[in-house]
Amino acid sequence: MNIGDMLFQLVFLIFIFGLFSGVFFLVRSLVTKQPRKSESIEQKLDKIIDLLEKDKKN
Repeated sequence: MNIGDMLFQLVFLIFIFGLFSGVFFLVRSLVTKQPRKSESIEQKLDKIIDLLEKDKKN
């Protein structure tokens, strides 16, 4: 095996690893769906604000 073959295999291995990593992170980002988290945080903040307003009235 010469240096060119080893370099080609190394570059190809890095390419394959990058491809699988990209697919993994794409699927993970589609599954987690970030907007749901922000909606739940907004709902919790609305509840806190409502409770604080009720306390101020009493």
